[in-house]
Amino acid sequence: KSGQLLSEKEIQQRAARSLILQINCVIKLSQQMRTEDERYRELLERLRQGNCTMGDYELLLTRVVGQPSVTYLRESPWNEAPILAFRNEVRTQLNNQAAVHNAAQLGHQPMVCVAQDTCRGKAIEDPILMKKLLELSDNKTEHLPGLLLFVPGMLVILTQNLAIELGLINGINEIFRQLVYEADSVSIDALSNTFPSNTQYVHPPLYALIEIARSKIKCSLETLQPKIVPVPLMEQTFRVDVTDMLPKNKKPKSNQKAMLSIKRRALPLVPAYCITTHKSQGQTLSKAVIDLKLPNETEDIAAVYVPLSRFQRLIDVAILRPFDYEVLRIKPSKSQVAEIERLDKLYIDTQFRFSEYFQ
Repeated sequence: KSGQLLSEKEIQQRAARSLILQINCVIKLSQQMRTEDERYRELLERLRQGNCTMGDYELLLTRVVGQPSVTYLRESPWNEAPILAFRNEVRTQLNNQAAVHNAAQLGHQPMVCVAQDTCRGKAIEDPILMKKLLELSDNKTEHLPGLLLFVPGMLVILTQNLAIELGLINGINEIFRQLVYEADSVSIDALSNTFPSNTQYVHPPLYALIEIARSKIKCSLETLQPKIVPVPLMEQTFRVDVTDMLPKNKKPKSNQKAMLSIKRRALPLVPAYCITTHKSQGQTLSKAVIDLKLPNETEDIAAVYVPLSRFQRLIDVAILRPFDYEVLRIKPSKSQVAEIERLDKLYIDTQFRFSEYFQ
């Protein structure tokens, strides 16, 4: 509406769109190179247009958990495969549950890193506000989690750019090896019902040691094993709506919100037992468990195509539960079609301008 203030997310989306519209050179990849399974590749081509057949549907149903091809998720290789989730809140819950389970299986006492939150330079002392902040999904806190349970050997994802020139960038997978902290920073005072009663809370750690298989670091760091890298605490600022915490007589009038600016210091890591479908874009997964039962009010072809197209072969995917045939028949939206047509025109123009490269 005219005169209405834009949210931070809307501003970022508009800025991103403006940047994309400045791109005037386009190369179109016309062949699906990831998928080796020919029948599966043909299915994906039909899925992109929302034209999957009943035969495609029946083929995918053979990968639903409980079928002879995927009998049980607790068996190898599925017990080590990540789960793809649509929503960040679901991802956080599944990661916490998986980490608690693995800690118990390995006989480790759960150890949770607690973020340091401040407001206007002062530590948060109100227990209700502290709990609210710590339990926010990290997609609302600039990707710094409030409570982070570590299990030695678990896969983690770096959520910030640490050293771009060394390949320590947002989104890479690593193995957590050790948490380094001062002895007097450990507390057993429970901060969340998510974790067992014997959980230790670290306020805050000094750094985490992670193993990076594909690091560009040419030499070992002093006193550390090869491929082991320290990850320090990082700082970000985010805004949070606290309207629901205010007394009725102090709540803003009309549709206004009471926002607080919070500065957080925390480790830029999250568990990789479960990742969002959005985060999986661009990756090739060796194995994964996906869900094709879409959230309410979700009718986007990308919500189906992205998870299904992460694999080289159909046998590399397990589908969590039965799903409706109609999700394979979702058509590209008008805006998606318009964007594809715009890019096609740019591709034709690129071929004309740089014809020597297209001969």
